[in-house]
Amino acid sequence: MGHFTRYGIFNVKRATITSVLQTFWSCKHKADYSSRAESFLTGSNVNYLEAQYLDWAKTKGSIDSSWDNFYDSLSGPALQIEDIQDEFKPKSKQDTSKDKEAITEKIKLHLAVQNLIRSYQARGHLLAKTDPLGLSLAASYIMKSKNATLETKGLECRIVSREIGRILCEKHMDMVFKLPDRTCIGGTETELSLREIIHRLENVYCRSIGTEYLHLFDIDCINFIRERMETPGALDKSVEEKRLIMRRLTKAVFLEKYFATKWPAEKRFGLEGGESMVVMLEEIVDTSTKLGVESIVMAMQHRGRLNMLVNVCRKQLTDIFAQFKPMEPKEAGSGDIKYHLGTYIHRFIRRTNKYIKVSMSANPSHLEVVSPVVVGKTRAEQYWKGDNNGDKVMAIIMHGDAAFSGQGVVYETMHLGNLPAFTTHGSIHIVCNNQIGYTTDPRFARSSPYCSDVAKCVDAPVFHVNADDAEAVAHVARVAIEYRCKFKKDVVLDLVCYRRFGHSEEDEPMFTQPFMYKKIKSMQTVDKIYGEKLKSEGIVTDADVKGWEKEYMDTLNRHFELAKKVTKLSIMDWIDTPWTGFFEARDPKKVEETGISETSINTISRHFCKAPEPWAFEVHKGVNRILANREKMVNEGVADWAMGEALAFGSLLRDKIHIRFTGEDVERGTMAHRHHVYHHQGVDGATYRVLDVLYPDQANYALHNSSLSEFGILGYEVGYSYSSPQLLTIWEAQYGDFADTAQPVFDTFICNGESKWVCQSGIVVQLPHGVDGAGPEHSSGRVERYLQACDDDEDNIPDLDDKEMALKQLRSANWIVCNVTTPANYFHLIRRQIALPFRKPVILMTPKVGLKHPFYRSKFSEFLPGTCFQRAIPETGPASKKPECVKKLLFCSGKVAITIDELRKEKKLEDQIAMCRIEQLFPFPYDIVLQEFCKYECAKVYFCQEEHKNQGPWLFAKVRLENLFGKKIECISRPPSAASATGIKWMHAKELKELKEKIIKI
Repeated sequence: MGHFTRYGIFNVKRATITSVLQTFWSCKHKADYSSRAESFLTGSNVNYLEAQYLDWAKTKGSIDSSWDNFYDSLSGPALQIEDIQDEFKPKSKQDTSKDKEAITEKIKLHLAVQNLIRSYQARGHLLAKTDPLGLSLAASYIMKSKNATLETKGLECRIVSREIGRILCEKHMDMVFKLPDRTCIGGTETELSLREIIHRLENVYCRSIGTEYLHLFDIDCINFIRERMETPGALDKSVEEKRLIMRRLTKAVFLEKYFATKWPAEKRFGLEGGESMVVMLEEIVDTSTKLGVESIVMAMQHRGRLNMLVNVCRKQLTDIFAQFKPMEPKEAGSGDIKYHLGTYIHRFIRRTNKYIKVSMSANPSHLEVVSPVVVGKTRAEQYWKGDNNGDKVMAIIMHGDAAFSGQGVVYETMHLGNLPAFTTHGSIHIVCNNQIGYTTDPRFARSSPYCSDVAKCVDAPVFHVNADDAEAVAHVARVAIEYRCKFKKDVVLDLVCYRRFGHSEEDEPMFTQPFMYKKIKSMQTVDKIYGEKLKSEGIVTDADVKGWEKEYMDTLNRHFELAKKVTKLSIMDWIDTPWTGFFEARDPKKVEETGISETSINTISRHFCKAPEPWAFEVHKGVNRILANREKMVNEGVADWAMGEALAFGSLLRDKIHIRFTGEDVERGTMAHRHHVYHHQGVDGATYRVLDVLYPDQANYALHNSSLSEFGILGYEVGYSYSSPQLLTIWEAQYGDFADTAQPVFDTFICNGESKWVCQSGIVVQLPHGVDGAGPEHSSGRVERYLQACDDDEDNIPDLDDKEMALKQLRSANWIVCNVTTPANYFHLIRRQIALPFRKPVILMTPKVGLKHPFYRSKFSEFLPGTCFQRAIPETGPASKKPECVKKLLFCSGKVAITIDELRKEKKLEDQIAMCRIEQLFPFPYDIVLQEFCKYECAKVYFCQEEHKNQGPWLFAKVRLENLFGKKIECISRPPSAASATGIKWMHAKELKELKEKIIKI
């Protein structure tokens, strides 16, 4: 550039000759320049060209004229370097912009396809054709919530994907897109056209199966389901499998038809409209044996129960048919209606050549109350089998759609799934979705599109399936059992079907659902639908189908004739959890010793007072104080309530009795009295479980704080107690009346399970009780409710001279209701649960104030061999020495005994007021009570309680005492009240003062 400036030949506005030449030299665009041009415009010629240009500029004829045009073009006044450069650049600016736009558009389309795939995976179920009636679509629910209408024009439904029609249009349908990693629709193919992508997604997610799984936390779970739903050919079935499905449908449909023909007016809650549930259950049972499952514990609603008992549980048809006629029962008890009964069987599965135990739990009309019971039974069976991972034992729980979304115990049960002390390592939940709750439409029965939406709270996948697509039903059943066995988590199958008839066979559904039932009347049965499909595929013929139908009808007729010969009903034939050999090995007239040796007392009590080594475990200083007080009592040979409990539990553990104890605060105790678990004060989560290390070969002590649930947890523990007689199951409410929320468990299982289903349970329900000024919700265990449910005739006084009266009373009782007042009596009561030759539930009012009160103390001598449970504790003080001087005899139960004893001492009335504590309210201790009454002939008799007069044991005890004594007795109590206690301290003090005045009044 210096040459041009120095000589001043001409002005190049934007570039120098040197730069222009260098640009020529550097250009590599072969389309514009030949190899010859490139060779002369090399760097070595630049100096020569520049010198030549200077000569040409001075004298134009000085060089060859062929260069004139070239140099003239460089000497123009408006030379633009870009004009020269553009000729040699690979692309112009305009071309680059277009390429960028093309690349951006391509990326946008690929992202849209990825979003499209994701949308179908997440929301495709909203458009799935899962309703056999074609009346409901989940997407309709969404649109109605927006006050919009649903218009599904081909692929343009924006409920699933908004990319369709906006970004991905008809012109893109045949474009090929690379498939993302998070889909399996391609199988071995990595690229598909958009049209094929949408077609495959709709086949997977929008046909007979609606899959909800992207809410799961574990990506492995998501991938597992995705592979089994999206992979091409995943739903295909072999010829043998299809023929098996057809045979199972035939049995399910024809059994219901047979019931309807033979007993048209009989209520049975048939499976018509949902017969493919049999296919679903059979597939689960078959596949589970392949995966190592040895036992399945089942629960289900009424609908289809008889069909399940026959075709899945393989109950004899003769037994089922016999249930339709009135017969005298062989055993005592109320029995139950046929569609409540359970059973068990060891089945041989031909497809896998393996045996499996299948049990169906008896179920009351409170539809979902059986759900936690079955889960508890499953956990117990896993314990007895040493199945710590749920590989061998699993639960299947069948629900109704309205109950699944409407009953809170469903959530209480499902949320236990991952709790360490309650998990069964995954259950399969099957919803028999009739799309109606008795007569209530789903739109008025729940606030979400699906009845199964509660499952999303517990990380469970949901498979909605059209019950009229038998192959889809079988497929989701197989996926569900594989998922459960692999991941040990809950899974939900929503079998969308319908009721061909009403709520029961006696019901007229057209009253309330006329439109639905007009549609139902036009529906073919599922066996006809599937049969036509298989015929069109050439897999079965009319002869095959007719042959299977005739074969099954012959079987039904044969068992129908056999059922006519059955003359007596046996409830034992329907037991679902037999205790094989237990009753045969026990003397029915003998209660085993409940006292324990002095050595055992010393071993257990000393261990219960000993803290772990301080260098190894730092306990709370308050615990050290408690232990010091315990040790002091042990040295004195005295036990408080906590020590009496420890002696009972410790001795049972020594005797190889497995104990399971749960409740909201049981490890420490709500009143901070128990302390069976110490918590390290310096290490988070480190605990020391005191009674776990009592004996080297002791049984397992499963002590666990539960979730804040009563209904679900109590049901769970009842189920656990059914598993074996060689265990003690205890559930403790935080406060006694908190058990009110679990009332259906008491009413339908605990108090009458044996009467209905010959099903014994030794569960102990502990209800902290005492009107202590803590307000209405922390005072009363509502003992009156449990006494009202006792199956006892108040006018029937037993033979008091019979030495076996007490045992006979217990044997005939439906349960035992107690309110004990000494640690020794508590000890003997707990041990008696195992010592009896049978099992009975116990409802036990436990103390609160009495836990630490000196009145609730027992000497160690009261725990020794030869001692036993005292059904009632007679007066042993000064009044008993001179019974003729006693003016007042008080029968009472529970903590009020403390008040009576303190008042007698304070007022110097110990010789004038006698007290008899009724420890076992039911069965009522007539013999002991009568002895006390006869002993104090001159005394006026009262029943005293701290509860209000319309509550407590008074109303139960009154009529029995009066029938026994042949005279009226009076009650000393608080006045009647709607609440169990007052929450006003002033009022509480006033009531207590008045109660005390009545007690000491002579």
